Amino acid sequence: MELTRRDAAAALAAVGATGGVALGVRRAGDGSASGADGAVGDGESGEELPDDGAVREAMAAIATTVYPEAVSGVDAFVDGFLDGRLDGSAHGEGIRAAVAELESTARSWYDAPVAELSVADRDELLRGLGADTAEENPHGTTAERVRYYVVNELLLALYASPTGGELVGIENPQGYAGGAESYARGPP
Repeated sequence: MELTRRDAAAALAAVGATGGVALGVRRAGDGSASGADGAVGDGESGEELPDDGAVREAMAAIATTVYPEAVSGVDAFVDGFLDGRLDGSAHGEGIRAAVAELESTARSWYDAPVAELSVADRDELLRGLGADTAEENPHGTTAERVRYYVVNELLLALYASPTGGELVGIENPQGYAGGAESYARGPP
């Protein structure tokens, strides 16, 4: 199943994000919320957080790991979804921080960034961190934050989209009308 930017816009609408506005701003600007050196400060500890490009690359790589093999068009879909999520909000900064922690762990364990790891190594990285079994908690351990801001964020995007919803039998995910035709016929 081919995911599209339209699916990303539908997923953003379903979660109440302002993806259309963010997309317009990103296209008009440089597409990054980073400073001249390509990194964003976290405001408290002075640590550098990854810029938009690095976050998008890592999130797309993780998406290819957690999404079903039947899904294609992942890079454009994730990029479109992140247009509405990397908006300078606290949630967007949480995504950046979680990706930074994931990148730090990948470099420590594999001497490579997340995007350069094989799918098997990315899966092993997530499992090794405990993100596969951790409870989601935006203020918890590294595993809980990666689960909340990376894994669950990507799964929310997928299954809130019309194409992703079809994978699990949700014909009209929340926020996606689908038309009167779908309500006129009975269940399959």
